[in-house]
Amino acid sequence: MAEPFVSFTSRVIPLAAENVDTDQIVPARYLKITDKAGLADALFRDWRFEADGSHKEPVFVLDRREMEGRRILLAGDNFGCGSSREHAPWALVAWGIQAVITTSCADIFRGNALKNGLLPIVVEHERHRQLFELVAREPDVELTVDLASQVVHLPGDEDLPFDVDPFAKVMLLKGTDELGYLLDKTGAIDAWEGAHAARIDTRENAGTT
Repeated sequence: MAEPFVSFTSRVIPLAAENVDTDQIVPARYLKITDKAGLADALFRDWRFEADGSHKEPVFVLDRREMEGRRILLAGDNFGCGSSREHAPWALVAWGIQAVITTSCADIFRGNALKNGLLPIVVEHERHRQLFELVAREPDVELTVDLASQVVHLPGDEDLPFDVDPFAKVMLLKGTDELGYLLDKTGAIDAWEGAHAARIDTRENAGTT
């Protein structure tokens, strides 16, 4: 069970690279890891570290000191393409990222992200370009992600609306998944079944072929 997704304000991590696939987000050699919290160091591993574990030069954007604690990733087009692996959103969330803003992302990545507490926000190309310009001009600018209202609050009281699957939105706001959602309805299901006769008497058909 994840924590409920609540409105939050954060500075932004700019990553302009396009067509970032899931193998770049988390290399395949880390797919045997089942501890989600342990995947933060695997995030963009081959972009961040040398084989001996030392940081590459120049230092990757995530490892710059000023990026610590930032929870919004402003990514290039077609983010999360490639093979399906839940480890990609696991690693992003483990590092601390809660929302990815891009112009498009792979459907499989979007589905995995929404089920693991990561909000993919798709915006138009022009607004995307403006956001990169804003962050370049004001590196410490803060944006507020409001899932309940489905907007990103920008400086100057400007709102950037975004779409999200209605059921996925409910799951994120409740901090649950499909199974948890159904279990939460157990009382209502039991009440309905108690008030309605069974359509098929399974006891009567027991032992027959």
